[in-house]
Amino acid sequence: MVPAMPPGNQGKRPAKKKRRQCDEGPSPGHISSVNTPLLGERASQLCSSLSCCVSPLPFIKMLNPQHKARLERRIVGSTNRWRLPQEPFFGDLLALPQMCQALGIDIEETLKNPERLRIPKIQKIFTETLKDKASQNGEADVTLECLGFKWELHQPQLFQSETLTKLYLAALGRGGSSPHRGNFPRTQALLPGKVQERSCVKRMIISLKINDPAVTRVAFATALKNLYLKDEEMNVEEVLGVLASAHVLQFSRLFKRCVVTMMNGLRPSTIKNFYLAGLRYKEEQLTTACEKWLEMNLVPLMATQIHLRHIPQELLQKVLRSPRLFTFSEFHLLKTLLMWAYLQLNSKIQAIPIHETMLTFFNSFPKKCCFLDRDIGQSWLPLFLCLRLHSITSGKDLEELRHINFFPESWLIRVTANHYHAVESGGDMAHLKDLTTQAVRFGLLFDQENTTHSKMISIYGFFFEIKGIKHDTTSYSFYMQRIRHTDLDSPSTICEHSAVSLKSERLVKYEIRAQTLVEGRWQEFSTNQITQKFGFVQPCCKSHALKIQTVGIPIYASFAFIFPLS
Repeated sequence: MVPAMPPGNQGKRPAKKKRRQCDEGPSPGHISSVNTPLLGERASQLCSSLSCCVSPLPFIKMLNPQHKARLERRIVGSTNRWRLPQEPFFGDLLALPQMCQALGIDIEETLKNPERLRIPKIQKIFTETLKDKASQNGEADVTLECLGFKWELHQPQLFQSETLTKLYLAALGRGGSSPHRGNFPRTQALLPGKVQERSCVKRMIISLKINDPAVTRVAFATALKNLYLKDEEMNVEEVLGVLASAHVLQFSRLFKRCVVTMMNGLRPSTIKNFYLAGLRYKEEQLTTACEKWLEMNLVPLMATQIHLRHIPQELLQKVLRSPRLFTFSEFHLLKTLLMWAYLQLNSKIQAIPIHETMLTFFNSFPKKCCFLDRDIGQSWLPLFLCLRLHSITSGKDLEELRHINFFPESWLIRVTANHYHAVESGGDMAHLKDLTTQAVRFGLLFDQENTTHSKMISIYGFFFEIKGIKHDTTSYSFYMQRIRHTDLDSPSTICEHSAVSLKSERLVKYEIRAQTLVEGRWQEFSTNQITQKFGFVQPCCKSHALKIQTVGIPIYASFAFIFPLS
């Protein structure tokens, strides 16, 4: 195809001119297109009209005032194929029609608004101009080869995925040089009043290789389906594969939806895989949700589930160190951790054994050293260091720990010595300083069936009742109060192996917390740390009440306290 000649010069051969240096640029009124054919009749007409009517330099300045005041072409490879430039319009009127033709953009609109050539703008144009094409002719624009299948996709949906967008634009940059492609008509975006024109667009084949084993064909198909359907239902059982597929596709809307589904679907059977997925894809929101869920449910729920064995040690250690960890008592937490260790050593067990079976197993090891001093127990030592053994004051429970020979003897001797000194000093816990990390912990799980829930506790001869009351459908209060040993319902049972303090006052530093889950978010309430003297009569026998308003159920109420030096 011969380049277009300006009007009035037909039949005349242009006079030979001395070749200009590259840095001089073309002369005003002349468009540099020598020795390179223009592609498309419209591009020829455009260049001809520009060369005879206006000087291109003011025209380029008008399009982009910041552009250099000269017209230059940027050669890209031997074919002079267009590329996506950094600047919205790079001044090459030869490559511009090629780009517009490939992208289905009207060249006259592009000249008026060069911003249309930016990639985000291209994506928007594709979505706007082609969103009805699938319904018009039902034909796909792109064939995606992946996981041994061929998936037919349409451009408006394809551009929701950053990965597919990059593959598609890269294929356009190569001229769509795919071995298999078909042609079908597509309507171009036209200016008002223009005659509708149709052009042929090549159906391209793009390939995507996936190395993530979590991406299955079914999950990948579900992810592609979500390109077309925004509110497609998703099962918790398949969400891991869909999350992995969304990550590969860089499909942010679907990825966020998977994260929300996983956060709402936390349970004993899913906690491990969801937590590991959060780590793998660096989704901090998901890992934090897993940690928070386990802080509340490790003792009341996981302790009775065989899924306890699947909790990673790293996650378990984080939860044990958390000041928000809920437990009915320190001995309940100890039994849960012992059960976790038992399940690690007995991988064939498919049901939680009774407590006596677990104790017999650990007691079966040779008595020459305790379990934690053995090679197998050394790796779990950091977990058991997180326990607050000083909170276990029952003589029966301490004797049980000695019997199974699990802890080093030095640990148990130190705990017993601290108990002895505390009783001798009237209850003062001289060895405890920090309420957050060293407090004695007790808890109440307040569920839908409770209107009043309480528990009696005793420590160093002092007796307390921790109590929760439901006032109406959304109003609750939690508090603790000191009681006389003679006021107990069955004083002989509680006091049989316990000391009894007759001190009229006891200084207590305490904090009451309540936590509950509401619409996927944890609500936390606290009295903050309070120091108060507890007596036997009103009002000094009762703590400050934690009053809360919530629709969440169940409510995890925690009571933490120490006896400071009085």
